[in-house]
This record gives sequence, C-alpha cells and structure tokens, in this order.
Amino acid sequence: MSRVRVAALSMSIDGFCAGPRQSLEAPLGGGGLALHEWALATATFRRMFGESGGATDVDDHYAARSFDNVGAWILGRNMFGPVRGPWSEPAWNGWWGEEPPYHVPVFVLTHHARAPLAMRGGTTFHFVTDGIDAALARARQAAGGRDVRIGGGVASVRQYLQRRLIDEMHLAVTPVVLGAGESLFGGLDLLALGYRCVEHQATGRATHVVLQRA
Repeated sequence: MSRVRVAALSMSIDGFCAGPRQSLEAPLGGGGLALHEWALATATFRRMFGESGGATDVDDHYAARSFDNVGAWILGRNMFGPVRGPWSEPAWNGWWGEEPPYHVPVFVLTHHARAPLAMRGGTTFHFVTDGIDAALARARQAAGGRDVRIGGGVASVRQYLQRRLIDEMHLAVTPVVLGAGESLFGGLDLLALGYRCVEHQATGRATHVVLQRA
C-alpha cells in the first residue's frame, strides 16, 4: 500500500533542519552542512554522486531505506532552488546538475507556473501551483502504488504534518547545535496529531528516530 513518507531528514539537537542565513552559496544555512555528515559518509550517498567506498553500517541502512519503494517525490520550491518569485530566464533547473538523484517524477510546490522539466536519469519536475493536496494527488497517481516521499524543505514537511498526511517520518538527529534556523516541530503538538516513536537507533554520527501516525 502506498505511504506518504519523510525519510533521512537531518535535524540538529535543538530542532533545526537548516541553519540561519541560507543563500545560493550556503543553501543549508550557517552550519547546516554539518547536519548531513552522517549521510555523506555512507556508501548509499557516495554512489549517488558517482563515488566509491563509504560506510555500510547502520547509517547506511537508513540511507538506503530512505529510497526503498519511492515512486514519486514532493519538494518545496526552496528545495528545488534559490530563485524566488516568477521564474527568470535562463530558468533555474535545480541544485543537482543535469542528472538529479530522484529518478522518478518530482512535484515542486510553487506559486508560479512553469512547464514540466525533464532531466537525465528519469527525473521530471512538475511545478504545482494549486497547493499541497493537489501535489499529493498527482504524486500518488505518478507513484503507481509505490510510496510518495516528501523531501522538504521544512515548511513543506510542516504543512503535511499539520494535515496528518504523513504516514511515517525518519529523522536523523545529529550531535550539532545550530541555535537558529528552520525549526521542524516548533508550535506543533505531535501527540495531538497522532504521531508516536516506533523505532530509534543511535550511531556515532546520528540517532535515527522513526515516527508513525496512528
């Protein structure tokens, strides 16, 4: 059965999934890159960037699991790129170069219409202007019974959480303090929304926590 999932979402000890002062040069904000050191060390993520080696440990298990059975993604516009407002020319085509790591349809939440963008490796970006429900309906259809992965950013994840539309969420809580940035859970009552911790495992780089909706 198709599920809506958040997976391999890195979070600091103080609850931020991106640091302050995000920019084109620092898309993860000040200190934000440190949140992802657990993932960048794994064999799974090294393969994504055409590199060999990497850890094949518990961290790698969670990294690999994050891609299992994913048939479509949903991204907020910030996750697609730094451009704000109407699309300019030449149009921004994403952070990832000519072959993004998704390899399935990706639905980008935006207020500004744009034609679908087909990239190498099977990724096609579809730009959705009529809200999170429309994006989810289109992603479910495109996934063909496989899971829909909400890739972020934080604002998009929070919208789906508030609507109780996320079935499962895997967080990698890293031993990093950011002090400020994008808070994932600020102002949200996860218990009232029906989420419970069903799995947790610590490594030297992160504590992996899995939440599920009752």
